[in-house]
Amino acid sequence: MGASFRNVSEIKELAGCDFLTISPALLGELQNESGDLAVKLSPENAKANPQPKISLDEKSFRWEHNQEQMAVELLSDGIRRFHADAVKLRDILKKKLSA
Repeated sequence: MGASFRNVSEIKELAGCDFLTISPALLGELQNESGDLAVKLSPENAKANPQPKISLDEKSFRWEHNQEQMAVELLSDGIRRFHADAVKLRDILKKKLSA
């Protein structure tokens, strides 16, 4: 799932991703563009352009992950924010369904 986009070109690079969270402002920019949007991410593209596989045990993964300050802080913050938004959405839907 892609999120926290800063511009439309970042979104276009993930065309084909199953889920993206896009701000209303960037959605508006996309809506105003013309032309076709090429799918960049697909099973077919992945097979045609295989990437080298890496193998990490959990200890190595955690070490590598913790070396990237942005990964640690932004991932944690993003998870907390997505959860808070999911709770808000659930509460809104409960109110609407019970009305």
